[in-house]
Amino acid sequence: MLRYLVRLIGYVLIAAGFVSLVIDGARSIANSALQFTALGQSFTAVLHERYLLIQPAIERNIHPFLWDPIVVNLMRAPTALVALALGFLLLRLGAPPKARIGIVTRR
Repeated sequence: MLRYLVRLIGYVLIAAGFVSLVIDGARSIANSALQFTALGQSFTAVLHERYLLIQPAIERNIHPFLWDPIVVNLMRAPTALVALALGFLLLRLGAPPKARIGIVTRR
């Protein structure tokens, strides 16, 4: 059941990554310049005011060092790249185990 849920989330993230890639491609063609949507912009569009609460929560509950160099740089990454990478990772983690054919189990 958990494996199915992980794969489902992976497929949704891959679909979201492709949608973001198409939107960024159309915007780049229309503006005649390479443009991409940063992950921070996507979170701002989805979470609105709650996005501003992420920084104090991470600094207070986890570690202040995690916010500045790590999360800030992650929020500058393209949304399509992050969604596709995370989606493929979840698909890999949710894959059924390979059959152990040809291994002798009796000795």
